[in-house]
Amino acid sequence: MSEPVNVKILDREYTVGVEPGERDGLMAAAHLLDARMREIRGSNRMAAIDRVAVLAALNLAHELLQLKTQADKRDQALGQVLGELNRKLDGLFDAPR
Repeated sequence: MSEPVNVKILDREYTVGVEPGERDGLMAAAHLLDARMREIRGSNRMAAIDRVAVLAALNLAHELLQLKTQADKRDQALGQVLGELNRKLDGLFDAPR
C-alpha cells in the first residue's frame, strides 16, 4: 500500500505515493532533480519550469544511458574473463594425471 510523501522541487511542493521502504530513494531522487533543475535554471528565475524540467530530465536520461553502456561493457569484459578462466579450469581437470 502506497503512502503519500511530499517533495519540494524548485520551491514547489508535490505529493507522491510510494511503497513502504521506498521513501528514502524518492527523497534522494527529488533532491537530485531539484539540484539539477536549479543548476539549469541558474540565475534566470524567469525560465519556464517545464523547459527546465525537460532539460533536467534529458540530462539525467543521458547520464543513465552512459552508465548502462559502461555497465554493459563491464559485464561483457567480465563474461570474457570468466569464460577464459572456466576454459583453463576445464583444461586442468581434463589433463591426464
